[in-house]
Amino acid sequence: MKVKIFLVLSVSVAVGLYAAEGKRTLNQQDKSERQKPQHLERQVTVTLDYLLYLPPDYEQKDSWPLMVFLHGAGERGSDLQKVKAHGPAKLIEQGRDFPFIIVSPQCPAGQWWPVLSREIISLIDEMIECYKVDPNRVYLTGLSMGGYGTWAAASSFPDRFAAIVPICGGGRPFMAASLKRVPVWAFHGTKDPVVPLAESEKMVEAVNRAGGHAKLTVYPEAEHDSWTQTYENPELYEWLLSHRRQQD
Repeated sequence: MKVKIFLVLSVSVAVGLYAAEGKRTLNQQDKSERQKPQHLERQVTVTLDYLLYLPPDYEQKDSWPLMVFLHGAGERGSDLQKVKAHGPAKLIEQGRDFPFIIVSPQCPAGQWWPVLSREIISLIDEMIECYKVDPNRVYLTGLSMGGYGTWAAASSFPDRFAAIVPICGGGRPFMAASLKRVPVWAFHGTKDPVVPLAESEKMVEAVNRAGGHAKLTVYPEAEHDSWTQTYENPELYEWLLSHRRQQD
């Protein structure tokens, strides 16, 4: 499934006076007029392919929690079948049912989830508009590159999530304070040769220093694949469903 989403971006820009005031030369202008505040509004198209899962009894309830799953770097591209390699998307393909609406977007080739936070939010907005999503029960999870994307999107838009589960990822500790009201359960393997365990440790410690509630489960013998046993654990989904978005 492919979705195109239009964003309206508002930014302040400085433009030269030649376009605004004709051919006046700079030495004819008062120095205070050399730069003037302007305003830009443009629509930006967001295009993402994604897998969508609706529970078997979807029509029988008025609202559902939403889980957003971000895959790792190896599943980028334009073949949605690759997204089914790991995580919830894999389990659904194997016949597992979940008490969530689950959307699994595919990161375009050459892109990186941590710089696509606004696109992830646009997809969530689309899900809320088009499906029976409870906006107070939106959960974000991801593995490896998707773990980084989970930390990034939640740090940038903390008010959108009820809880997050980043797996073998990392982020920017200086942004962790924004997550002090978002429950976090991170996972990592001690022997991870791709993303060091310290990446998760730094983020969890930073969230807790800021007064948040983050916990880290470490698998002593796991290497980079710390996601298989995590997503197969029923306790994970019970934990997610125990949280609702905190509002002022």
